[in-house]
Amino acid sequence: MDQQPFYNLALSEADLPALAQLNWQPLSPQYKPLIVALDLGWTALLTLVWLVLLYQPFWPVDEVHQPLLLSLGLLISGLGLLLATWDHFALPTYAYALREHDLSFQRGLFFRKSTTQPLLRIQHIELKQGPLDRWANLATLQVFSAGGAMHTFQIPGLPADTAQQIRQLILQHKDMQQHG
Repeated sequence: MDQQPFYNLALSEADLPALAQLNWQPLSPQYKPLIVALDLGWTALLTLVWLVLLYQPFWPVDEVHQPLLLSLGLLISGLGLLLATWDHFALPTYAYALREHDLSFQRGLFFRKSTTQPLLRIQHIELKQGPLDRWANLATLQVFSAGGAMHTFQIPGLPADTAQQIRQLILQHKDMQQHG
């Protein structure tokens, strides 16, 4: 039984890799307009329902409840527009980087969050596509780490072919590590 010696040498700051050295890839350019349109569509639908309820002739709204319903509708519309505006500015900050031994994801408009998962620690990986994703030929890649019940992170808005290629690469990498 030939054991390799164990080393645990100290590293200086100069030896550390910079995150800027990662080759960050943006999400598909189709993703942001799709999500913003979805935000605005839901906002328009909820606003329309609110207007119908407020001004329908069958059950007139009394003067006591009209300001409450008016405020509620304006709040719903305002929150929907705020969400669409947030997504418009936040989604361009989403990016991923794939290296030989790890997969990274970053996001954040005001507070930047970067998560890196070594490929060997990935328990399984899922590809998800909703109806709009299929229509736009996009997919979400969910990465699950070993020992965790929830996904470590997910990368939304990938072109479906790219997501499938990343998934296949990770599965091949794990298979090569396990079987030589």
